[in-house]
Amino acid sequence: MSIMAKLYWDDFKVGELGEFGRMQVTAEDIKEFAAHYDPQPMHLDEQAARATLVGGLCASGWHTCAMMMRIVADGFLLDTASMGAPGVEEVRWLAPVRPGDELKVRATVRDKRASKSRPDLGFLDMFFEVLTAAGTCVMTVRTNLMLRRRAAADALPA
Repeated sequence: MSIMAKLYWDDFKVGELGEFGRMQVTAEDIKEFAAHYDPQPMHLDEQAARATLVGGLCASGWHTCAMMMRIVADGFLLDTASMGAPGVEEVRWLAPVRPGDELKVRATVRDKRASKSRPDLGFLDMFFEVLTAAGTCVMTVRTNLMLRRRAAADALPA
């Protein structure tokens, strides 16, 4: 099955901002993720978590990254000509994500550049902020997304 991308590198503008998603965080989700990937007490057990620096059950930062990725994928990335990403420049965990929090993502294009070696490819310097419904920024991520350029897509055989 072939899926036609709606958005290409050419369609994004520096300074462009969008907000995406609403994801409810549950204690069960926090514990399930932690049991598989980050089994620290603050992510697994309410009582043990109260004795930690965060003072209560909270999501792993890696779980927050995974939730952000799902919101970004559903919000716009799956509708793009994405070619992946060469890595993440920076992740900052600013506040704990708690059971009952509802998360959304604000995305900003900080810069864009065409690839020098691949004319079919462009890079978007993206800044993502993960926010609670109350407006608390719990995490920021800076990364480069790689997207196909429209001219290259138009040149592909049908």
